[in-house]
Amino acid sequence: MSRNTDDSNQKATELGKYLNTIRKDRGFTLRQVQEATNNEVSNAYLSQVETGKVKQPSPNMLHSLAELYSVEYTKLMGLAGYIKDSLSRNDTERHGRVATFSDINLSKEEEEALLKYLKFIRSE
Repeated sequence: MSRNTDDSNQKATELGKYLNTIRKDRGFTLRQVQEATNNEVSNAYLSQVETGKVKQPSPNMLHSLAELYSVEYTKLMGLAGYIKDSLSRNDTERHGRVATFSDINLSKEEEEALLKYLKFIRSE
């Protein structure tokens, strides 16, 4: 098996486990997700994603799930392999996002304060 296939399988498993955990944490069954997304995400398809059988679900489906589960869309896109997540970047690559605290909902003021502090640190 090639390295790319191994990486793809690992990403699919990671995404599937994450989505399964979040769905259960939010108290949804597969059918409830289908209903809550107005059939944009079928319960059968979501089951296949969660078990890793579907390796790269569509960005539209991921967007629907991100909204329903109240999680970062960029996190799901990274787990699905559409965008490079910060853990797989090397130190010289920029990530293109202002705030790197994706699990914390920063207020605009907090984000501005962090950027100001970062600018100060870089000037030292």
